[in-house]
Amino acid sequence: MTDEYLADRLSETLSPNLADPDLSWLWPPLLRLLACGSPVTVARLAAATGRTEPDVRRALARLSDTEYDEHGRIVGWGLTQRPTPHSFSVDGVALYTWCALDTLIFPAVLDRTALVQSPCRATGEPVRLTVTPAGITSVEPATAVLSVVTPQSQSSVRQAFCDQVHFFSDPVSAQDWHRAHPEASVLPVAEARTLAQRLTRPLREGCA
Repeated sequence: MTDEYLADRLSETLSPNLADPDLSWLWPPLLRLLACGSPVTVARLAAATGRTEPDVRRALARLSDTEYDEHGRIVGWGLTQRPTPHSFSVDGVALYTWCALDTLIFPAVLDRTALVQSPCRATGEPVRLTVTPAGITSVEPATAVLSVVTPQSQSSVRQAFCDQVHFFSDPVSAQDWHRAHPEASVLPVAEARTLAQRLTRPLREGCA
């Protein structure tokens, strides 16, 4: 599977929700508020987006994977305040993402540098990155790769896509996982960043 084909497939299956004019106004403000590290109320999100609270509630109702706390406040959508394997620190705030590719997408949307740490899916060895809005400035180990699948369903982005997108310390470490998931692709981190840039466009355009 070529990188261009993979980018097209992911754009077809993931970007329609992100580019949807009924939702594109929501993503950047929601992600920025989540990045502050505190649960986000609907009222606060409405103020940040310039929309009414009913508008915000209707938009959130379309996102089946949105995470809430016990008080009904938002704590995660892609970027989350609940622990996952993918640690994502921004301005000293300890955050997490749903998948490895998210760690390459959100710095550009937030316009912030992120310190990323995630275990190799096969060995548990830490994979560490520094990701700026412009790109990746460091990767340890330098041989790290990332798995990517093309989801067949959009009903749950987290289940259909995120749960299968991992870091591996090197291509050899990814081999067993890849054999069990032959439909997936395994990309060097630099190539995954190029893919992330394409998927980031709808989110960044929502900032305008």
